[in-house]
Amino acid sequence: MDDRAAPWWAVLPPVAGAAVMATGILSVGLRLVGLDGVSLVAFGLAGALWLVLAGDFASLLLGDRRGWQARADTPPALTAVAATTVLGVRCALFEWWPVALTLLGIAAVAWAALLPSVLRHLGHRMPGGAFLICVATQGLALLAGTLAPRYGRWLAWAGLVLFVLGLVLYADALTRFDFRQVLTGAGDQWVAGGALAISALGGVKLLASGVWTGDALRTVALVLLGLSLLWYAVLLAGEVARPRGGYDVRRWATVFPLGMTAVGCLSVATAAGIGRLDPLGRLLLAIAAAAWLLTAFGLVRQASSGRPV
Repeated sequence: MDDRAAPWWAVLPPVAGAAVMATGILSVGLRLVGLDGVSLVAFGLAGALWLVLAGDFASLLLGDRRGWQARADTPPALTAVAATTVLGVRCALFEWWPVALTLLGIAAVAWAALLPSVLRHLGHRMPGGAFLICVATQGLALLAGTLAPRYGRWLAWAGLVLFVLGLVLYADALTRFDFRQVLTGAGDQWVAGGALAISALGGVKLLASGVWTGDALRTVALVLLGLSLLWYAVLLAGEVARPRGGYDVRRWATVFPLGMTAVGCLSVATAAGIGRLDPLGRLLLAIAAAAWLLTAFGLVRQASSGRPV
């Protein structure tokens, strides 16, 4: 198919899955602060876009195996896994347990299919998308920990293994990351911090599942959240020092870490009893919502002009 003749939704790049991640985690955050109506709207948007991307993924797999393989070799392909787990977490908040468990199964299959190929093709001096190997893995750990109280401790233990593996993958991605991206990245450099935030949230959920007693997991989660906030400050300073205006689809990979850091603060505030994190989480959530609106405006404007999104 000629991309110039195709509708915008039929030629979305793999990184567009970050839009589902961003919208889904924003829905979770809005639910945590009591804005249920707006949260429901965000969830509906995330779900609809997930279906579009799933259809695009399936049609590419069935109709263009070479094109599918070219996409599947790259870290942005793992946004499919992370987006599915974020939707699963939001479904769990609705207490749609079978739906959330099904999404966990889909995400696990996709992760097992995609991760080995992505790891084989990782290079050096990479953009922030390299950290998606951690985000996708920790997304599974997060959803497994969320569902463990409902479906059994085996899920919590599986989540703990994935949590540790995710930290190992983060360390690997860090050695490959081109730190110049802090000043030059198009948006996905923020995943460096978002990966730590989702790791912290996964640790909190696993702690609540009771798979690990004592303070070790709580301490690890707090350290990870602190490091994610440190990344937030560094990346924000980079944006101020070298402003990058204009819409880029990779800006959805900025919105997701903003929202995930906010949700991490809100969740840790409750789980660890650290009340001062709650107002910080609410402030960061407001920033994430504003960033979402700006990025969505850019997307709509780009699509309405007929240019690739």
